[in-house]
Amino acid sequence: MTEPVIVADVVRSDFVEGHHRGSVVVTNPDGGVEWSVGVVDQPMFPRSSNKPMQALGMLRHGLDLDGRLLALAGASHSGEQIHLDGVREILAGVGLDESALRTPAQYPVEDWRRDEWVAAGHGPEPITMNCSGKHAAMIATCVANGWPIHDDACATSPDGVWGADDYRSPKHPLQQVIRTAVEDSAGEKVSYVAVDGCGAPILAISLAGLARSFGLFAAAEPATLEGRVADAFRAFPEYASGTRRDEAELIHAIPGLFGKVGAESVYAVGLADGRGIAVKIEDGSARARAVVMAATLKMLGLDHEVLDKHLHFPLLGGGVQVGSVRPHPLIFS
Repeated sequence: MTEPVIVADVVRSDFVEGHHRGSVVVTNPDGGVEWSVGVVDQPMFPRSSNKPMQALGMLRHGLDLDGRLLALAGASHSGEQIHLDGVREILAGVGLDESALRTPAQYPVEDWRRDEWVAAGHGPEPITMNCSGKHAAMIATCVANGWPIHDDACATSPDGVWGADDYRSPKHPLQQVIRTAVEDSAGEKVSYVAVDGCGAPILAISLAGLARSFGLFAAAEPATLEGRVADAFRAFPEYASGTRRDEAELIHAIPGLFGKVGAESVYAVGLADGRGIAVKIEDGSARARAVVMAATLKMLGLDHEVLDKHLHFPLLGGGVQVGSVRPHPLIFS
């Protein structure tokens, strides 16, 4: 297929008022494509779904984290107190504090947590940006290797390229070893490098490569670095996302499952048997992401009430549910 296909319908009062198009791929334990729809072999940005592979690159080069803090290193967190405390703990472990972060100042990503934060008298801060755990781990890795962290003398250019001594620069040794880890995991070369929302590089691979990576991590032995990352997510999914997030709910529900969402409606999951699943909703709408992932997992034979719950995203009318975003029946029959 040469373009995304309809993967979800928007149904209100039994009337189909719209669709979400996207691409979905399932890879075998050996990395081959088992099933797919849409475009799965062309470059795309996994966005934060790349974070487990980024964590792998850091572990390979001296990052000394496990458990909840390793999950936080691969997180898009909700800015809850456990996340803020964890970020500070990572930085304190290398003698630094949150002033070292170069994440943009933002409010917590979850609406409920943002409202709590504002009600407490706070504004946007670098530590509440959802990628601050990853950035804290990047800084800790730099300290472990004696690599420079900041390049304050070099101003940012209009296209968002940092000075070579800034840990966010694609030319920095940290980002070079992360790129190698992404390529090793995906089984393919990075085809394009851009600047992600947090300022760090984002690396383009195919949707199939993303699924392949998650299958590899999910089936890895606990003693391996890939296994350590997957097990950290499984044991502490609230640190990898948040206490009220659908990803944490899914990880708790399905034994052996390991997953991570990304911006622009990317979602990748690995199963204990080595299969990988990756979803990209073309319009970037987050409401279709969990619906399509749940439908794919059900199609593969998995069964749990959490999957049934996420097969439908509710649409409201007058304060009551009058419809839903649901899987397209011609794809998920």
